Amino acid sequence: QVQLVESGGGLAQAGGSLKLSCVVSGRIFSGNHMGWYRQAPGKQREMVAIITTGGGTNYADSVKGRFTISRDNAKNTVYLQMNSLKPEDTAVYYCNWYPSIADYWGQGTQVTVSS
Repeated sequence: QVQLVESGGGLAQAGGSLKLSCVVSGRIFSGNHMGWYRQAPGKQREMVAIITTGGGTNYADSVKGRFTISRDNAKNTVYLQMNSLKPEDTAVYYCNWYPSIADYWGQGTQVTVSS
């Protein structure tokens, strides 16, 4: 059974940092591009960052220079280091393949940034 389990969210002050983790099980991890996505209240889910099988990365304009995506294939884990957090980063954060696969959205992890 394929599972993607996100963790690491929480409450942070503006300007602070959080590091999210996503552990993938049940499917070969190293051969897949991975992504972090987020959904704020009342908004559509959006792509935040992606990382390819070769380690190439791409970011949404709103997080460039502040967020860093990385992966550890030995641990079947993808990370999102979030620095210089802003209140507008408040959302539920999810990981998924890239492109995303609808069946594999997990519960996500809540990130709340206070001003």
